Amino acid sequence: MSIESEKECKAVDCAKENFSFDLLHKSKKSQARAGLFKTPHGEIKTPIFMPVGTNSAVKTLTSDQIKNTGAQIMLSNSYHLYLRAGTKRIKAFGGIHNWMNWDRPVLTDSGGFQVFSLSHLRKITEDGVEFRDPKDGKKHFISPEVSMEIQQDIGADIIMAFDECAPYPCDYEQAKAAMERTHRWLERCFKAKTNPKQALFPIVQGAFYDDLRRESAAEISKYDAVGYAIGGVSVGEPADIKNYFVELTAPLLPKNKPRYLMGVGTPEDLLDGIKRGVDMFDCVLPTRNARHGSFFTWEGKKNIKNKQFEDDTGPLVEGCNCFACRNHSRAYIRHLWRCGESTAATLLSIHNIQFLVEFSQACRQAILEDRFEEFYDKHYEKFLN
Repeated sequence: MSIESEKECKAVDCAKENFSFDLLHKSKKSQARAGLFKTPHGEIKTPIFMPVGTNSAVKTLTSDQIKNTGAQIMLSNSYHLYLRAGTKRIKAFGGIHNWMNWDRPVLTDSGGFQVFSLSHLRKITEDGVEFRDPKDGKKHFISPEVSMEIQQDIGADIIMAFDECAPYPCDYEQAKAAMERTHRWLERCFKAKTNPKQALFPIVQGAFYDDLRRESAAEISKYDAVGYAIGGVSVGEPADIKNYFVELTAPLLPKNKPRYLMGVGTPEDLLDGIKRGVDMFDCVLPTRNARHGSFFTWEGKKNIKNKQFEDDTGPLVEGCNCFACRNHSRAYIRHLWRCGESTAATLLSIHNIQFLVEFSQACRQAILEDRFEEFYDKHYEKFLN
């Protein structure tokens, strides 16, 4: 019996009538799933990689350039937008879609991870978190209610519950206290959230303890939400530990709802997460890597700074249909990099994002055709190079 049928729902998200998730196919040999997630700003074919526009822009790229990569949804960061430009200003512009000229779905995180990472600049109480802006030292306060107000002002399609992310490593009592506070705050988030065109995702916490993860998954599944997120991983732990807890947690969440693994997004991470039942991924690495000269290929990550590309007439990846690969050689992009031209980072960012978006869709097609495990085995080791 599934969790959602065993537990009485504490709350029903008022957004449910504006969102739907159809689970189209599940692998016979793993937990991999393919679905269709419908939102007020369009459909999302899962599993999906989502590029991150921290300050309402993906670094070095325009909204049109992101659209041309095939990205179906973008993330933005409510903590950063709250501090600059100010979420009331974004609301006055009609919300983030108008603000950044993006007509596809947007997801915002709650700001919890960013606030809790400021360990020397914040104070946690049951009411919320007081913290100082690391740039100017000004004091701020975010509670579950304030987080909901911030995210509703921003106007994203999918918003995240305000949670406490325990560090890695942490002891059992610290992990338990953070998890229990996350659960208490979740109830306050649902009470404060009023916009029916926004879906609120609860977040599993519990750090790296089996019983806490099970308890947290059961608790958040009591809420009849549009979707659910797995938090508290990719915080410095080894990959095998991350994979263990994703594999433990994902099947505990409602099967007919999308599952979002927060802050994870290399090709091997996508393969690992999809194999374990995850539908949505995000990460800043595609553009961060690009700004350091790295680009994704089917043979693993490579760096345009390497001398081997000095006279290379080929594209970044043979057969890739991104703007960079259709129009420029490795030699040209390497030349731009060596000259300090920012266009190099732009071209590499376009390629990296499109590579991951198309890679997630290749995984989806493999699931639909019952060959995902073969796809996984063929490619996984190459990405570890």
